[in-house]
Amino acid sequence: MSETVMKTPGIDFDARAKQILSSAPILSATDVEVQFTLRGKKLNAIRRCSLDVYDGETLAIVGESGSGKSVFTKLFVGMLDKNGTITNGSIMYDGKDLAQIKDENEWRKIRGRKIAMVTQDPMTSLNPLKTIGRQIQEAIEVNQGLHGAEAKKETLRMLEAVGIPDPERRYKQYPHEFSGGMRQRVVIAIAVACKPQILICDEPTTALDVTIQAQILDLIRRLQKEQGMTIIYITHDLGVVANVADRVAVMYAGQIVEIGMINEIFFDARHPYAWALLSALPQLGVKGEKLPAIEGTPPNLFNVIHGDSFAPRNKRALNIDFLEEPPMFDVSPTHQAKTWMLDPRAPHVEQPDTIRRLGDAHRNTAGYKAQPLDYSGREPLVEVKNMEVTFGTGKKKFVAVNDVNFTIYRGETFSLVGESGSGKTTIGRAIVRINPITNGEVLYKGRRISGKISRELDNEVIRNMQMIFQDPMASLNERAKVDYIIAEGLINQHNKQGFKQDYKSKEELSDRIQNALEEVGLLPEFSSRFPHEFSGGQRQRIGIARSLIMQPEFIVADEPISALDVSIRAQVLNLLNDLKAKRGLTYLFIAHDLSVVRFISDRIAVIHKGVIVELAESEELFHHPLHPYTKALLSAVPNPNPYLERAKKLLVYDPSVHDYSVDKPVWSEIAPGHFVYGNERELDGYRKELNQ
Repeated sequence: MSETVMKTPGIDFDARAKQILSSAPILSATDVEVQFTLRGKKLNAIRRCSLDVYDGETLAIVGESGSGKSVFTKLFVGMLDKNGTITNGSIMYDGKDLAQIKDENEWRKIRGRKIAMVTQDPMTSLNPLKTIGRQIQEAIEVNQGLHGAEAKKETLRMLEAVGIPDPERRYKQYPHEFSGGMRQRVVIAIAVACKPQILICDEPTTALDVTIQAQILDLIRRLQKEQGMTIIYITHDLGVVANVADRVAVMYAGQIVEIGMINEIFFDARHPYAWALLSALPQLGVKGEKLPAIEGTPPNLFNVIHGDSFAPRNKRALNIDFLEEPPMFDVSPTHQAKTWMLDPRAPHVEQPDTIRRLGDAHRNTAGYKAQPLDYSGREPLVEVKNMEVTFGTGKKKFVAVNDVNFTIYRGETFSLVGESGSGKTTIGRAIVRINPITNGEVLYKGRRISGKISRELDNEVIRNMQMIFQDPMASLNERAKVDYIIAEGLINQHNKQGFKQDYKSKEELSDRIQNALEEVGLLPEFSSRFPHEFSGGQRQRIGIARSLIMQPEFIVADEPISALDVSIRAQVLNLLNDLKAKRGLTYLFIAHDLSVVRFISDRIAVIHKGVIVELAESEELFHHPLHPYTKALLSAVPNPNPYLERAKKLLVYDPSVHDYSVDKPVWSEIAPGHFVYGNERELDGYRKELNQ
């Protein structure tokens, strides 16, 4: 285990504000409007939006999906979709109005060379038919004018600069041979190879493990310092914002509704939407209570919006919010907010309590003191014993899960955390009989359900054990309507021999569908729509409804919120907890976001490369992590307090610290309910650590 200081504590944001604003902006967008023509209708995606960007700063633009973050910043590199048009405003950069540039040749002089962009999905932005080295080298040849051996030498230097080991070998490989984190490094290398003045990073760490996320953010920060770049982050992850940003712009419904230095936004936000975003963070929630989710949905931008666009979702809205759009009020020279609450005539409204919790430097948790759970009288619902899952045969045999043991008790939320490729999803799929297991067994209510089982038991497992998949779009049939998607499981099993009849008529089936939709907070009329007509959060609710209609006892939730906005994430977490209480459900919750896992879990198991290395009650694990890998994972969890986030230390797990050549490791309960994987020497050290 090695330890590196990620940032220096005690950063002076006031001094940083003076430093940033001491010069004129290098890019200035003023009253920008963007319209899209969709199905013959006009959608106002950006509505009179203004923004100044300063040399050397790190600016974060945050907001829900559909708020206009990506559309707005794509204007800076001339990447607006063909059905979009800039209908008003100017974007001044280097003496030119970018809003007026129509010639692609003129854009090529700016895009990449002066303003570059790192796109959200590194797999789709890389050419699968070209080697990694060739793709980086093309950017260098086009933008730096280097060719041949010089261009290749610079490419190898860039691969090394972004932390890709063995650049000579990696140069010849293709995108599919790289992990998600490595592919993101390649995309960053392509953008930075152009040596731009401004680098736009569009969700650069979405769906990455916390450890990989920390490495990518540290990489971008280092490259920014080396090349003197200005960075614009587009993100919905406020933990990332706390880590990197100097200033924060909050977007909602195509407008910037608040902007300020990071300490001003996080500790002194004035717009109700900024309050709502911060309040929805799982780190600020109280275990056992609901997260403050934002009710309702953003406005329909096909319509003309009257008043404050956030007013219909704002419980504190004033009458004038529904009648007249507020101006941008000055809070300080660096802080402005677009809300009538700042008008001198408006009544004073206190910040929510959740935001005040951010200022508590001693908060190490979400306000919950460990309450040891008594499992002595609990019924084991699912038992995994000595599970091994392998793929391939012979020399290509790969052990994905090795000798895994745990028990999930009725009514609990048992979480499985670890990095991508650690075997989390494989275990979940093996439990519900999607993946066959090589060795060991899975018991459900004391009966073996792995391997070959009777038709009656198979039908019972299908009914009682369901799965919520990670990608709500990929797991829904895009050509089927919602009513069929939800009912498909019932329809497929309806006439099977030995399966209980769930409905006697189409009318009864329709009622079951409507009840399932209502239970997950969707309207009955949604049943006749297609998946593409829904937001990510709504699609995830459809996936949950599809599981619930089978009336299961046990649900495997595989990364159900990994790609959702913070506000939608809060809604889905609240829904899962409500359904658990209402129906007595039991969850296996698979995730890599430990802040979410802490909020929702009763117990947590940590898995590394197919082996569970530690298992304990949620708060016990966070307060007393023992295994070095667990400590490394926890050290990388983003803290929404910018001061604490920038003072934290990142621990790097080094597997070579374990010497298992003679003293072999075992799975041991070293304290009641606290299990660790290690040899006798390590276990003695863990016991001493617990007793200190």
